[in-house]
Amino acid sequence: MSVPLRSVVLVDDHEIFRAGLRAGLGPTVRVVGEAGTVEEAVPLIRGLDPDVVLLDVHLPDGGGHAVIGPVHAERPGVRFLALSVSDAPEDIVATIRAGARGYVTKTISPSELVDAIHRVADGDAVFSPWLAGFVLDAFSGGAAEPADGELDQLTAREQEVLLLIARGYTYKEIGGRLHLSVKTVETHVSNVLRKLQLSNRNELTRWAAQRRMI
Repeated sequence: MSVPLRSVVLVDDHEIFRAGLRAGLGPTVRVVGEAGTVEEAVPLIRGLDPDVVLLDVHLPDGGGHAVIGPVHAERPGVRFLALSVSDAPEDIVATIRAGARGYVTKTISPSELVDAIHRVADGDAVFSPWLAGFVLDAFSGGAAEPADGELDQLTAREQEVLLLIARGYTYKEIGGRLHLSVKTVETHVSNVLRKLQLSNRNELTRWAAQRRMI
């Protein structure tokens, strides 16, 4: 099955970073516009009506939510995916409340970012796994724990697998959700256990529960 081409607007005040994104997004994502400020971004997005906006949450003239708010009501088909170095609770909450469909950090790999763009364009909510527990807590009224530094040693894909394992999914179910073979899932799980110095999936589930990821 062919992967649809998605149109994307990049909103980030670092031109070099935008250039790197353009080079790394691959053939299924087409960058149709770029902006470095809120003032530039809002009319650009309205005019181009892209599938997805990749949005930094810190811009020289305002936060990412200041871009989402004016566009969201007029262009409901435009999906916003925050791409930021920040995992600060106030940034995450403000961005999601404004209408973003996802929030990932800039440690994400190019292939994982392309996958996130397609998932958001399809209507999924996508979060860096170590932020997912916080988001669930924040929007269910619970208290949030800060991001856990131990997760930094895992790749974004390993973090996704970790979260699904901790929530009780089988290897086959995880493979189906992430479009991976069972063998690849097993490899990711082995890497997660080794990096976190855990022995089995029960210990992994307890580890995630202690950090309120599930």
